[in-house]
Amino acid sequence: MKQSISVEATLLYQQASIIADNILRDKDYSNREAEVPADFQNDFFAFLGRINGHLMEDKDNFFGYFLFQMTKSIRFDLASPTGVNFKGTRYQIYFNPLLFLTLSPEQMESTIKHEILHIVSLHLIRAKELRENYSKQAITLAMDVVVNTYLDHLPPFSTTLEWVNTNFSLLLKPFESLEYYVDKIQTALDIRTENKNLPEPESDADETVAVSYNPITTHELWDESDVIDDETLKKFTEKYVDASSKGDLSNYLESMIKALKDNKDSLPWHWYLKKLIGSVTSSWKRTPMRRNRRQPDRLDLPGKLRSHTAKILVGLDISGSITDAEFRQAIGEVLQLVRCYDHEIIVAECDDQIRRTYRIRDLEDVKGRLDIRGGTAYSPVFDYANTQNIDLLVYFTDGKGEEKLQTAPRGYKVLWVLSGHGETLSLKNPYGLVKRLAKLPDYDPSLDFDDVRGGGFSMANQEHTSKL
Repeated sequence: MKQSISVEATLLYQQASIIADNILRDKDYSNREAEVPADFQNDFFAFLGRINGHLMEDKDNFFGYFLFQMTKSIRFDLASPTGVNFKGTRYQIYFNPLLFLTLSPEQMESTIKHEILHIVSLHLIRAKELRENYSKQAITLAMDVVVNTYLDHLPPFSTTLEWVNTNFSLLLKPFESLEYYVDKIQTALDIRTENKNLPEPESDADETVAVSYNPITTHELWDESDVIDDETLKKFTEKYVDASSKGDLSNYLESMIKALKDNKDSLPWHWYLKKLIGSVTSSWKRTPMRRNRRQPDRLDLPGKLRSHTAKILVGLDISGSITDAEFRQAIGEVLQLVRCYDHEIIVAECDDQIRRTYRIRDLEDVKGRLDIRGGTAYSPVFDYANTQNIDLLVYFTDGKGEEKLQTAPRGYKVLWVLSGHGETLSLKNPYGLVKRLAKLPDYDPSLDFDDVRGGGFSMANQEHTSKL
């Protein structure tokens, strides 16, 4: 079978080369899919059907059944063997014959699995959120590292963990989350840009025919997807997954699918907190890990890194709509702020007015809940914040409060964190990001405040971010 596939691929490649030459000669070429001759499309998709059949007979037949449901198209401008997006209620997979047909049968199957793993891992959704804080290059490389870790028979140009570690002088560990890889790779890219010792790769997205792999543009097809809300896309993805699960699944596939079905919020809130803290005003510290910017050739001179010393105000909603479990959940997250960040932290407890403020320097400073159950108003905390010269306000609430702030924030960033029972924030203009904690289980009265102080809740108490 493998030999016949290879022979057929060679013949198809010869036809594809002729078509590509015709496309390059056609100055008016615009419709990149419709201009592919029908007879070539029929031959190519029949060839692809044989690969699909082999995948369905494989022990990981999940990929074969998933591919069977997808719409297939040919794109000569695609700078990778395969690519995916979502159009017309269907996932579409695209093939560049010039790159796909040069691979071995095993590598062809791996590139198909590669695209399906991106979908199952919700990368199309998570990439959109990550773009708020990270570059396209860092996100693209990180996503490929994640899925390629699980694949054998990769094409030689594939972005792997070893390739990233070698090219960026990193020591990244395998089987970590997408967010872990993005953050580490972005840091390496920032250092590279600051030292200006290596050029950034250029994009060839405007070419009508791509004859080589470009790791930076490989996911640009995602931007051509139909506009659809994340929750609906997740539901479509679950339908594809359910229809593809015909037999026993590999452990890593079971883990990804469980993460997909448990996922309610793609990124835990503390990832956003980390980036917000990283953007506030800060001082500098010397480090031998970077070159001196004024004298880069003097390796004996240390460079400088930002030494963040942020002033953070934590707003705690203690109104009557907040249950004891929700309060403990919020306090557990405050404890993690103390543990993880060496910054000045002030807590402001508020229902319809501020009831108490105090500074936290260590875990013993965290206080229990006041026996007050008033209404909910956010404005008092913002009035107070505007007098404190803070860098960041993190507000824990169930989201049931005012529709409009009486006082707008002045000179600081805002991060809203909704409790496990909170669905939406009542404010029409939140003046910042809104994220949600994990959905709370039914309240267990055997838990009390001492459990929280002992570490019963943590930042790990988030919607599951797949540990890939």
